Amino acid sequence: MGKNLSIATISLLLVLASTKAQQVFDVKSYGAQPNSDITQALTKAWKAACAVAGSKVVISKGVYNLGLVTLLGPCKGAIEFNLQGTLQAPSNVASFNGKDGWVAFESIDSLTVSGGGVFDGKGQQAWQKNDCSKDKNCNPLPINIRFDYVTNSKVQDITSKDSKYFHINILGCKKLQFQSVTITAPANSPNTDGIHVGRSSQITINNADIGTGDDCISFGDGAQDITVNQVTCGPGHGISIGSLGKYQNEEPVSGITVSGATLSNTDNGVRIKTWPASSSGVASNIHFEDVVMNNVANPVIIDQNYCPNSQCSNESPSKVKISNVSFKKIRGTSSTKEAVNLICSKSVPCQQVVLSDIDLAYKGGGGSTTSTCTNVQPAVSGKLNPPACTNNR
Repeated sequence: MGKNLSIATISLLLVLASTKAQQVFDVKSYGAQPNSDITQALTKAWKAACAVAGSKVVISKGVYNLGLVTLLGPCKGAIEFNLQGTLQAPSNVASFNGKDGWVAFESIDSLTVSGGGVFDGKGQQAWQKNDCSKDKNCNPLPINIRFDYVTNSKVQDITSKDSKYFHINILGCKKLQFQSVTITAPANSPNTDGIHVGRSSQITINNADIGTGDDCISFGDGAQDITVNQVTCGPGHGISIGSLGKYQNEEPVSGITVSGATLSNTDNGVRIKTWPASSSGVASNIHFEDVVMNNVANPVIIDQNYCPNSQCSNESPSKVKISNVSFKKIRGTSSTKEAVNLICSKSVPCQQVVLSDIDLAYKGGGGSTTSTCTNVQPAVSGKLNPPACTNNR
């Protein structure tokens, strides 16, 4: 009797456990086929999966065409988007009807994006039409992947390729983790920031491999409590805080830590950039540590006169207050003679800036690297090559 009861109990537990397993929603069950448009099939599969607690949407290996989609929550429980194949966006920007995103995950808790697949933005035509360098009011181009108001979630083992604009945009998110993400686009692809974080907190980016035509990682206003570890960057424009101060009512940026990064052949290294003639703002508690530079132009920068393509007036200084910033254990080679360039605002000079254990050799001929300091007196420690503030303005 006791043995029978034990077996019955075990059987019941197994049944209960099986009901908690992920339910799989394969897009092929909704009509998806390789080399065809799966927009409707994916939309239907997502809607069905979102209505179930503990579900998984699967796109198996193969190449699929996909139009504009918003994968909307909240869902009934944890949900996984498992992309094993390659999704291809429409090449023609007109297909997006002025929308600024291709695949959007919105208002979801406990999301996992995984599978080793590729989001191919097919951006080549769009790059040729990008006029943002000439027109500051240029029309938005589609971002490959948007995460809007996503919480307690993970993105791992995916690739974003040839986005028309930013590859990954994070807005209004909290406790979102990126692990082993690959981002790739040519060096001449304009405005293709790898990962852009804005108005989000508790974001971690680990072991990302990023090569693109703009900032590998950029942080906009409201980015707080962000950790970046073991990222490779290049080609690209480096890892940037900002640009900040371009718009009214920007939220403070604070608690950004970048460590263990390797940058190769990038146009800039690690930098903070703010617009002149800007609205008031704050950037504080920002730390770059243990970073390797391989033939990097402008390896260490604070630029409070950031004004690309003469889009602004330099008549009045930036009003973004920068404080508690450190550059530590930055080493390698610089492709520019000036390796450290700290240009702060005369209106709100930088405070509590630290330079420690910096060793940057100039790869060209004609002497060693130099550094410039304006409206800042950094605290220094350890070996410094170049010496701090060899040029003062």
